[in-house]
Amino acid sequence: MTNTTDTRSAALAVLHEGTVIPAHPLALTAERRLDGARQRALSRYYLDAGAGGLAVGVHTTQFAIREHGLFEPVLEISAGVAADWTDRPIALVAGVVGDTEQAVTEARLARSFGYTAVILNVAAWKGRPESDILEHCRAVAAEMPVVGFALLPEVGGFHLSYEFWYRFAQIENVVAIKLAPFNRYRTLDIVRAVVAARAEDRIALYTGNDDHIVLDLLQPFVIPRDGELVPVSIVGGLLGHWSVWTRAAVEQFERIRAARGQAVSAELLGLDSRVTDCNEAIYDALNDFAGCIPGCLEVLRRQGLVEGTWCLDEAEVLSPGQLEEIDRVYSVHPDLNDDGFVARHLERWLAD
Repeated sequence: MTNTTDTRSAALAVLHEGTVIPAHPLALTAERRLDGARQRALSRYYLDAGAGGLAVGVHTTQFAIREHGLFEPVLEISAGVAADWTDRPIALVAGVVGDTEQAVTEARLARSFGYTAVILNVAAWKGRPESDILEHCRAVAAEMPVVGFALLPEVGGFHLSYEFWYRFAQIENVVAIKLAPFNRYRTLDIVRAVVAARAEDRIALYTGNDDHIVLDLLQPFVIPRDGELVPVSIVGGLLGHWSVWTRAAVEQFERIRAARGQAVSAELLGLDSRVTDCNEAIYDALNDFAGCIPGCLEVLRRQGLVEGTWCLDEAEVLSPGQLEEIDRVYSVHPDLNDDGFVARHLERWLAD
């Protein structure tokens, strides 16, 4: 399955303009085997909800899919849905991990399925010199357009320096960066590095800061350069949090995009704390995100999109008290879920 050059260019344009990209979960049976019908239904749900892209093979999909022989099947399922379910160009982003040989091999596989770009997780390079990590990034960028990834340590990442991001932004085939350090200082560092590299027009910035989604998308950065102030905006989100209540997330994103450059209402500003409150429960922030994947799966289970919260690692389960927290945010933020939308379409998404 291979996209034409025009199709891939159109998808890159979607990525560059900014869109909603859910980080795709993994649908498993009770026996912890891939549930192909529900995996397909999830992709259909995201596209019908209005998402402009899908991120597959990433943290929310569970990195262990590689050890279980599921990396290729899950990439193929989402690529097939994107080709068959909609006429819109869809930005398909594949997660790639490991050493350079593994990452390049995964990037080539993603390209063969018509993926638009790869998001590069360098967690395996922790403790290595940043110069080595940059060479690794350049090797992958020679195969596919690359989305950089600043991943917080609590979920397996590590912080990289301003100098790293400055050099990374100079790599010509870097098309976006997902900002997910959950830290305003480090987020600003990366934006500064992109502007210093004069790459702000080429590199699309995406939020992965689940604790600050709405304000990340609303608030422009103003970065000094050569005596001038350069305005830069985060144009979209690539988020595990957007794997649930996705229709509502798309509606929020469109409201935010329409408000850019205008006076922003207090209600829209206040939405940031409400979305963060929901994320605290679903993503299990109080327990250092230990239950983040089961939390997303629990919401999808309640909606009927998946049958259970099973993960490949049997020890990866909801944290104590997390169910009650999810009940709470369902109760106090009823307008932020999309249960009605899912109920209207679920049968069609699950059909062969």
